[in-house]
Amino acid sequence: MTMAERAVPSRVVAAERVASETGFKKSCLREVGRLLRLTAAAKPNGVIAESGTGSGVGTAWLHSGLGADARLVTVERDEELARRAAGVFADDTRVSVLTGDWRLLEQHAPFDVFFCDGGGKRDDPRRVVEMLAPGGLLVLDDFTPSSHWPPRFEGDVDELRLFYLTHPALDATEVLTTPVSSAVVAARRV
Repeated sequence: MTMAERAVPSRVVAAERVASETGFKKSCLREVGRLLRLTAAAKPNGVIAESGTGSGVGTAWLHSGLGADARLVTVERDEELARRAAGVFADDTRVSVLTGDWRLLEQHAPFDVFFCDGGGKRDDPRRVVEMLAPGGLLVLDDFTPSSHWPPRFEGDVDELRLFYLTHPALDATEVLTTPVSSAVVAARRV
């Protein structure tokens, strides 16, 4: 077993197994997962949220950084995936897996960390920003790195990425997660 393999939390492995068993192919990358663990650990008493649970891989990474007094709420539209992901966290009352539209998260806002991987990121980015607590951290992954400003994707200005990177309520940056993928990480101004 390599050092990198030992560093993967057991719940991540369990959630990856759920992804394999269900044929779910959109789990977060381990490189993004380590970023998620860091953001959750930075808010030890925080309310942590995730839009787009999938099989629970991102949730498990967030959980690996979760403080004893923190809460983690995640939402998934697919009933079977939500049920299977909830099973990974059944023994931890700090974790709630909701089934339905991403807007179910609104009743738990504001968030100290929001991994917006599913609904909201594209369809209501203004609301995503509004759901952050002052000083709250936002993580958005699955971007393709761009060496241009403004950032471009497939030859056009990437308006979505530009929205988050230039939003007046956010201090934001883009970080490489792999040579071919990046994430926007932002903090809501106090």
